[in-house]
Amino acid sequence: MQIRIPRPRGRWLAGVAAVAVLAGAGTWTAVADDGAPTVHREDRVQEMPGAKIDTSYFTAGGTARRPAVLLGHGFGGSKDDVREQAEKLARDGYAVLTWSARGFGASTGQIGLNDPDFEVKDVSRLLDWLAKRPDVQLDKDGDPRVGVAGASYGGAISLLAAGYDQRVDAIAPAITYWNLSDALFPDGVFKKLWAGIFFSTGSAGAPGIAGDQPAGRPADAPAGDQPAGGTGTDGAGTDGAPGTSTSAGPANPGSCGRFQPALCAMYERVAVAGKPDAQARALLERRSPSAVGDRIKVPTLMVQGQSDSLFPLAHADAMAKKISANGAPVSVDWIAGGHDGGDREGDRIESRVTSWFDRYLKQDKGADTGPAFRVSRTGGVDSTDGEALLRGATGDRYPGLTSGAQPIALTGREQSFANPAGASPPAISAVPGLGGGLSQLSSLGLGLSLDFPGQFARFESQPLQQSLRITGSPTVRVKVSSSSGEAVLFGKVYDVGPDGREQVLPAQLVAPVHIEDAEQGKDVALTLPSVDHEVDAGHRLRLVLSATDLGYASPAAPATYTVALADGGTLAVPTAPAVETQATGLPWWTWGLPAAGALVAAALLFTARRRTLAPAPDPELAEVPLEITGLTKRYSKSSDRYAVRELSFRVEKGQLLGLLGPNGAGKTTTLRMLMGLIRPDDGEIRVFGHAIRPGAPVLSRVGAFVEGAGFLPHLSGRDNLELYWRATGRPASDAHIEEALEIAGLGDALARAVRTYSQGMRQRLAIAQAMLGMPDLLILDEPTNGLDPPQIREMRDVMIRYAAAGRTVIVSSHLLSEVEQSCTHLVVMDRGRLVQAGPVAEITGESDTLLVTTAAEVADPVVEKIGALPGIGSAVRVDEGLLVRLDGATPTGMISELVRLDVPLTGVGPHRRLEDAFLTLIGGNA
Repeated sequence: MQIRIPRPRGRWLAGVAAVAVLAGAGTWTAVADDGAPTVHREDRVQEMPGAKIDTSYFTAGGTARRPAVLLGHGFGGSKDDVREQAEKLARDGYAVLTWSARGFGASTGQIGLNDPDFEVKDVSRLLDWLAKRPDVQLDKDGDPRVGVAGASYGGAISLLAAGYDQRVDAIAPAITYWNLSDALFPDGVFKKLWAGIFFSTGSAGAPGIAGDQPAGRPADAPAGDQPAGGTGTDGAGTDGAPGTSTSAGPANPGSCGRFQPALCAMYERVAVAGKPDAQARALLERRSPSAVGDRIKVPTLMVQGQSDSLFPLAHADAMAKKISANGAPVSVDWIAGGHDGGDREGDRIESRVTSWFDRYLKQDKGADTGPAFRVSRTGGVDSTDGEALLRGATGDRYPGLTSGAQPIALTGREQSFANPAGASPPAISAVPGLGGGLSQLSSLGLGLSLDFPGQFARFESQPLQQSLRITGSPTVRVKVSSSSGEAVLFGKVYDVGPDGREQVLPAQLVAPVHIEDAEQGKDVALTLPSVDHEVDAGHRLRLVLSATDLGYASPAAPATYTVALADGGTLAVPTAPAVETQATGLPWWTWGLPAAGALVAAALLFTARRRTLAPAPDPELAEVPLEITGLTKRYSKSSDRYAVRELSFRVEKGQLLGLLGPNGAGKTTTLRMLMGLIRPDDGEIRVFGHAIRPGAPVLSRVGAFVEGAGFLPHLSGRDNLELYWRATGRPASDAHIEEALEIAGLGDALARAVRTYSQGMRQRLAIAQAMLGMPDLLILDEPTNGLDPPQIREMRDVMIRYAAAGRTVIVSSHLLSEVEQSCTHLVVMDRGRLVQAGPVAEITGESDTLLVTTAAEVADPVVEKIGALPGIGSAVRVDEGLLVRLDGATPTGMISELVRLDVPLTGVGPHRRLEDAFLTLIGGNA
């Protein structure tokens, strides 16, 4: 997205902007997107008691009154993180106000963790400001029609705003907390790792929490940084007064940075004691939505992450129950990702939030707000880094966390185990920021779930006779005794393979429980982590109760715990039987995604090439989209210079294949031969078993965009597509033109002559043309040329979904990062030859170097100790933390040593990327 003044009106707009600033309206900016309505952005700094709050106001499409939306940002971020969503909402007919909360971005003041006396009152003052705007719809004088949305920190403020200010009409909180005390002190156990990250993030200049960053923003980006092309607030009016400085400095220098002193003192006190006191709990509870739960009575769309050890699904469960009991419409959406990483499904959720506000702010009764409950489930692994393809399961009612409980018998004798002195070494479950990305470590053979012998008890079921879907929180009763009278246990349920050794901890989650007065034994009802996970037939369920966990504080004094099953040893497993998974394949809404068309078959009908008799079809290849064998093409008038030489590879259904190589590698020549546009000198190409020749009938199953599309410049974009499809001779109903045009995003420009289009608009029109008709094999040559980052992301999602339904996509691109995020398989070419082909994970290969991210800089003596450890080749400090090269040590062993050395690790991952592998394969020919 570029921010600019369109040339035809540049002087007029510049004049208006100047007048606006002189009149005290703040910094005014026009945000243009090819063919879409211009978004006007007004930056201003508003004076609040004890702080200057940096805001941006977005509108589009005239001066008529419209509903308003406030967008809050995540912890450690700023208003710039939600700018893209704000612009989309503005184009959808909303007045959108974003702001940087106290202590973040360019706003001054102390961080109060959504203190009702400060951050919450700031929101009410922003509502006052909206009520005075001439372009904001009012329910009554001083009462704007307004919704509030945000993720994490911003999600909590949406709930708090609805509880404290009755003018809020609808909310859409995401991956947030209901009770902050329960989040950081679950069952009285100190969540020390997340709390430490929380408070170090609040220090001056600290980066944001990874899970709080929007899709596309690096987790290590400085919180106040603006995207390229943005305008800052220097010179912006302060509530109408131009020229006020907006620089923010730490209001409370020291170990807690910008936090309020009371919060600093609380954190330091709890961190030293290793457990919360009543004062600490009360301090956080007052800042929690649960404190005003009785007052939240507005339509609420709540989005919660399955991969989230900070704010797990139980928080959304508490929200849903309370707000529903208040009589308000509620919808619950469990996304795949969360604060621990994974897919946060940004485009889908933003679309659903818009529909929610359309229904409850615009009062559009036809708006589709989605099901009462939705959970994203894995539909197979089909991306470069092992990310899961997703499909939804829905229910007409929110099922809660215990519905459809099935009893699973557990067996195991009474067991005694130790809580070690200093609670070290700790067991490992979730590592903040890493839990959702464990699939990225699969090539390393690394499972971060680790329980140390002698420090846990375990109980197992018999192999399951049929598969079992866990949806909610399993429960079990156990009897616990402790030699010290006090025990802290961490409960988890593993999915154990048939061999009894391979085990998976769903979402990497554990449930802590604090038990007192346990000298003589005490019956305890354990509520285990809320998950959505399918256990295959033949697998077992394994209940583990561990004395320690890396993310939490345990008693430092050594003790012996004894645990036995109670009440017959039954594990109650919720199954939510009313929740139904959507059928595999493209859901109904993906029919609006760019669909594919048969480009070349009809075009070749008009060529004058002499056709040769094609070989007979090969029935064994009838289901194989593409097989290339010994393909060779010499340069014109040359007998020994080759564009492509002896190239062979095969592409299967459902694959998204990236064709990579430096300039001159032969990629485009290969694609042109595949389309029948040029003849090979030797070799064979078969598509679904049919040999390719110019005009081959099987090309009707192929859609392609190779070397750009030719359009008639005097015709409109729509007319060009309709003319092309008529030329194919196929029925108009097969084209799905309207769907393709909608996804192309050309807006009103569809009626304009193509000669007026920018390069990006022409590219989008060409891609829409390539995707007419939904072919079985889609070929795209550099499809992202001319597209801006949001459009590139959209194209990536389109390709992934297209292949997920069993179709095949081949994409040639020079953007390695895009190929790495979208493709499942690669073919790497250099100088016309095949260098390597196979799954992306095999080509990137295993790396012996790991990137260890840390919450704070590691001191030089500690780095030296790590480098000297047995099995460690070297350790080097980098901006993100450490690069550790393994020389015999295992990743699991390395993590244990880092924990022993008190390294504040926040994540571990492979360091090698596709770019590294690509440059290694082609040497100096990039």
